[in-house]
Amino acid sequence: MSMIQEFKSFALKGNVMDLAVGVIIGGAFSTIVNSIVKDLIMPVVGLVTGGLDFSNMFVKLGNIPPTFKGNPDSYKDLQTAGVAVFGYGSFITVLINFIILAFIIFLMVKFINKLRRAEEPAPPPVATPEDVLLLREIRDSLKTSPRV
Repeated sequence: MSMIQEFKSFALKGNVMDLAVGVIIGGAFSTIVNSIVKDLIMPVVGLVTGGLDFSNMFVKLGNIPPTFKGNPDSYKDLQTAGVAVFGYGSFITVLINFIILAFIIFLMVKFINKLRRAEEPAPPPVATPEDVLLLREIRDSLKTSPRV
């Protein structure tokens, strides 16, 4: 089998195509979850915590260059200027993103497993072994025979 035929056989297998579709949908789904966290959840968290903005929580590690023209209290401005910053607030946001995404995927897998269990037919009954059938016949014949 040539290399091209082998690759074609591999690429057209069902699992590879399913994986490709999953990766594409996962990328789109990640964008949706990022929007949910950034636009819906984090503002509520900020409101509950008294206006706390996680995206602007950082520790400045490097020196600000003399040509810096941004806000020294802005994580994005410092990062754009190339200043070394420890952005733990951004990490908290990404961690919340991950937890939400993992929970949604858990719910989806749980739902799909439930659907699969509903679709699976009940296994056929196991045939009774011959020795058990023979013992039943003996039992039944003993019940019907006159006792001495």
